[in-house]
Amino acid sequence: MSGEFLTLYFTLMAFLGGACIGSFLNVCIHRIPREESIVHPRSRCPGCGAPIAWYDNLPVISFFALRGRCRKCGERISLRYPFVELLTAVLFLALWNRYGLDPRTLVYMAVAGGLIVATFVDIDFMIIPDRISLGGMPAGLLASALVPSLHGADSAGDSLISSLIGLAAGSGSLYLVAWLGRLAFKKDAMGLGDVKLLGAIGAFLGWQGVVFTILASSILGSVFGVAMILAGGRAWQSKIPYGPYLAAAAVIWILGGDRWWDVYVAWLRGG
Repeated sequence: MSGEFLTLYFTLMAFLGGACIGSFLNVCIHRIPREESIVHPRSRCPGCGAPIAWYDNLPVISFFALRGRCRKCGERISLRYPFVELLTAVLFLALWNRYGLDPRTLVYMAVAGGLIVATFVDIDFMIIPDRISLGGMPAGLLASALVPSLHGADSAGDSLISSLIGLAAGSGSLYLVAWLGRLAFKKDAMGLGDVKLLGAIGAFLGWQGVVFTILASSILGSVFGVAMILAGGRAWQSKIPYGPYLAAAAVIWILGGDRWWDVYVAWLRGG
């Protein structure tokens, strides 16, 4: 096979595979906060509970073929379903283009999937599932030991140490912020879900990724918060989930933020 054909093949597989994974992530987003099994029963309409046939469960395509409604009861299907499928497909394609045939590609695809679930659950329920945050910590340590290149290390031991430092930096830094916020405002200023999520992110990305994620998420949150206030979004002024900004910042780091870090470090060193 020619190189061009293989490139096209893997590109299509990354996109289509991402869309299929996105369909599964929709199941996780709906069921995990309700403490339901993500494997049984099979997909069903949230309105009438009727099982969804395979031909009505094709990522993105089925939503538009059914005009956004359940075939059985006519209940409207949220636009979030095709959005999550497309978002996952685009992220998987971007990760493939960034890393190619590299073990980090699969690891980062798994990280992106977890961050997508955390984001949309946090938006709906103002919580980040422990399955994602606490589960992501040992997963990050294991992945770091198996794929040292996640931390630019030459050995599993060095990579594991970097992962442990990142986990501690992520959890510790946000816990300090949450503690100071509680002292200043006499109430919780940040949920422990965010603390645990950043710990999981640090286990995969290291302390440099944690620093970048904190800075970038703060900027993203500030910009979006101001935009919502100017647009009259009063409901967002009292309670704003921080998890989506952490997730977005972590994805930015994975897709190229590490290069910005290198430029920043070089600038600090005067070179």
